Amino acid sequence: MQEPGVPAAHQTNNQDRLFAQLAAAGGLAEVDFGKLAGAKAANADVKEFAQAMVHDHSDANSKLKVLADSAKIPLPDALDADHKAIRQKLDTVEGHAFDVAYIRAQIIDHQKTAQMLAWEIGSGQDAQLQKYAAATLPVVMNHLRMAQNLASALTGQASREIVAVHPK
Repeated sequence: MQEPGVPAAHQTNNQDRLFAQLAAAGGLAEVDFGKLAGAKAANADVKEFAQAMVHDHSDANSKLKVLADSAKIPLPDALDADHKAIRQKLDTVEGHAFDVAYIRAQIIDHQKTAQMLAWEIGSGQDAQLQKYAAATLPVVMNHLRMAQNLASALTGQASREIVAVHPK
């Protein structure tokens, strides 16, 4: 720290490294799933949402990579085990069932990402990663609201009910 209570630039702690790696893993999955949904989704609104995920997360991934490279944090370049399992499930369903499964996964992932961003904002040491998290959080919250609205439109249920009714 340069002065008490002020994070230093590119002085990472374990929190920062874990955040960057988890955020990168999630971002990779968002782009992968978005491309899949762009091809497989039956609902036009789901396709449009998927295109937004590819665009927004590709942009966020690029920004994160620049920060991680300058802080010497290695980032994953393939889906992690949790996201591979989701991808396998998405590969097996079609039509409306695909749309519901994709949007359900989006709700869960965006909830986790919002918590992770807030965690970095409060616990990170690298000022640049904290700024990234603070700038990214409103976008993630908007994605979450969009996914929840889509879930309600697809099923006629509130998004919380979708998550509870359709466990993994």
